[in-house]
Amino acid sequence: MEENKLSDMQLDALQEVSNIGAGNAATSLSILLGKKIDMAVPSVNMIEFATLINSGGEEEVAGIVVRVLGDFSGSILIIFEKDIAKNIIEMLTGTREEEFSELGDSVLCEIGNILSGSYMNAIAQFTGLRVVASVPAVAVDMLSAILATTFVESGQYDEYILDIETVFLDENNGNVGAHFYYIPVPGSIEKILKTIGVN
Repeated sequence: MEENKLSDMQLDALQEVSNIGAGNAATSLSILLGKKIDMAVPSVNMIEFATLINSGGEEEVAGIVVRVLGDFSGSILIIFEKDIAKNIIEMLTGTREEEFSELGDSVLCEIGNILSGSYMNAIAQFTGLRVVASVPAVAVDMLSAILATTFVESGQYDEYILDIETVFLDENNGNVGAHFYYIPVPGSIEKILKTIGVN
């Protein structure tokens, strides 16, 4: 399969699978923050990697990176606006940080664990495929720089990638400043589609 030429049916199937995973992640985030968090329907697109990198803007963000290993490998990238990340750290620790500390990074890593675990476990149960997530890492930088460091230097991504993006929303349907990306390595897409009967 040429991964830059997925059919509409294949993209719809991947969106449905991602919808299940993102729904679980939103529920986990709701429990963690103690308030209702919903999500926009995941946007699933095949895009040029350069396009994704160039779309990041100049603002610094807090990124949580989780490597995914197993039957459908790849990387999860959870992005919070900087102020939102600080608000979450304060909510969970009772301390307001002007700069991200080791404690703040630990809080964000735990959020990464919970969200990525919820997402990947839901997809694994749906497809029957096995997956293991790595220990999360936190980076505070421009989105383009985080993407470049995380994905380009790994050397495992094609010119075209599958970008699955979910925006988390609060009870008033306002963007809570959180974006969730799942970017599989080449070959993983075929495995997911095969298990759900869409080749």
